[in-house]
Amino acid sequence: METIKDGDELLAIIYRNDDWVEGLNFITPNNLFIQAGSWHYNKGKKLASHIHKKHSRVANRTHECVYVKQGSLKVLLFDENKQFKKEFTLCAGDLAVMANGGHGYEILEDNTQILETKNGPFVDVETDKEKF
Repeated sequence: METIKDGDELLAIIYRNDDWVEGLNFITPNNLFIQAGSWHYNKGKKLASHIHKKHSRVANRTHECVYVKQGSLKVLLFDENKQFKKEFTLCAGDLAVMANGGHGYEILEDNTQILETKNGPFVDVETDKEKF
C-alpha cells in the first residue's frame, strides 16, 4: 500500500492487487469521508449480520475511490492549488482512494472497466466539481 501526500495533506492511497492480506484490512484512516477496506477470508467464514445505524455526518468534499476490474488507468494527481504532483498507473485488481487535491484519468487499454465509488448524496456537476 502506498500513500501520496502533499506535505501533511493526504492526496491518495494506492492499494495494489498484491497488497491483499488475510482478514479485514481497512485501507483508509477513520477520519476520511470515504472508507475502503479489503476482505480476504477462506470458505466458511461467517461475518455477523448487522445494520448501520443512522448517524449524522458532515462531509465538506467528495472523496472518490476507483477500482480497476479490467484494463489499466493512468491517474494524474494535483494539489489543492491544481499543481501537478504525481502520476501513476493502476492495473487490474488495483484500487486508489482520492482524498484531497485534484485528479485526472486516462484510460490506457480498450475494454477497461473501472468501478468508482464516492460519498453522496450527489448534488450536481456544477456544485461538486471545478474542472481544470
